[in-house]
Amino acid sequence: MSPPRKHSRPVYKKNRGRKRRRRFFMKPPRTPEDGQLCLFKDMDLSPKHIQRPNHCISRKNIDREALKVLYRLKDHGHLAYLVGGSVRDLLLGKTPKDFDIGTDATPEEIRRLFRYSRIIGKRFRLVHVYFRGGKVIEVSTFRKQIELDDREAAREGLGAESIFGSPREDAFRRDLTINGLFYNIADFGIIDYVGGMEDLKRGVIRTIGDPERRFIRDPVRMLRTVRHAARTGFSIDEDTWKAVRRHASKIKLCAIPRVRDEWLKDLKSGVSAPWSRYMIESGLFQEMFPALKQHLNGEDGQALKELLFKVLTRMDLLVREGRKFSDAFFLCALASPFLHFMPEWHALRPQKVRWPTYEVRTILDGMFFPYDFKRADRDLMAQLISSHWPLEFCAGRKRWQKRVYSKATFPEAMELYNCLQQALGRQEIHLEETRRLSGRSGRARRRKGRKKQHMARRNAKSDSGDRTK
Repeated sequence: MSPPRKHSRPVYKKNRGRKRRRRFFMKPPRTPEDGQLCLFKDMDLSPKHIQRPNHCISRKNIDREALKVLYRLKDHGHLAYLVGGSVRDLLLGKTPKDFDIGTDATPEEIRRLFRYSRIIGKRFRLVHVYFRGGKVIEVSTFRKQIELDDREAAREGLGAESIFGSPREDAFRRDLTINGLFYNIADFGIIDYVGGMEDLKRGVIRTIGDPERRFIRDPVRMLRTVRHAARTGFSIDEDTWKAVRRHASKIKLCAIPRVRDEWLKDLKSGVSAPWSRYMIESGLFQEMFPALKQHLNGEDGQALKELLFKVLTRMDLLVREGRKFSDAFFLCALASPFLHFMPEWHALRPQKVRWPTYEVRTILDGMFFPYDFKRADRDLMAQLISSHWPLEFCAGRKRWQKRVYSKATFPEAMELYNCLQQALGRQEIHLEETRRLSGRSGRARRRKGRKKQHMARRNAKSDSGDRTK
């Protein structure tokens, strides 16, 4: 019997060979600073300091709790800046909704400075400082421009501490130049790394860095560009606008819940009419609502756009007056102009008081695909839209039935009906009119008549009894 054949190549240890292969195929680690310099290599990175006499921000206009946080951070040796949209709104003479603070202190250091605070987030950690009345001040550590997701960051060794950066890096991380301004509580001046003050004076919306690369990396920035143009009334920079129109189709690559929250926020902002104009002109609206694209591009497209703008203008006026509505009301206001041009909607016109809720819900689900809403919101949307036919039926007969105006959804349904009627140039209805013209139903009239007859017979019997006595 022949001896076993020996291997011609040497046998290495298993772990040793695996290590060699790993070293051969391992890529050099990427640093976030390289990508950041590539994005902003054509910009002037030196900051501009605007002293207190040269700007209009006063501490009287800053929230008291925000000032407490700023001063405590400064007194403990940390940088404390008012950042983001609050600085922009103060320079425009508006009252900020939120006051966000940036600092060089780590989340753990911020947590130790404030007793009633909490660290939130996993990778991008923030600190919420709580005050009486439910007020919350958000404090964040200055961060770098990192475009890697969690898996890539873990693979390349970028932990939570590696995302912390300087104020300059934090300014270039933001989306628009008008949102990259800092207010320094130490000298009451404004620090401008990105040219935001000049764009505020000119009334221009411009991205920080190359708009092409910024929108490709995060297409949601296109929605924020349109949002601030509608809210401030500024014009969009030419290069930025071209990039928005060129990359509008990439909005479908983003997470659906994230996109839904963004456009729903704009719909309720009180400036939905100019927002919708920008969205349609840029092509973002057609990409986000594929079921409505054919109606905008059809033969009635121009009339549909004009009707949509009129309905949203009326809705914005109600919001600016301080009226409060449900999310379903805003969604129905967006859908009602499209329904007016749909044959399947007019086919639901009933011959009597009826709410075609099931059929309307099916139509609305197709219109707002692929976005999903709460079941309660979907049911309320169907009730508000289907109330159009009972309202029209009662308004035409000038006689209001109790089952129509006694519904809990009647006030919002009436406002929605009036928005569409005013946009179409038709007569509106008012709550006082419904109460004045609300006659009793036939059953109630018969019941009242029988009661009168019974009382008459009873009185007649009592009178006859008295006479016999």
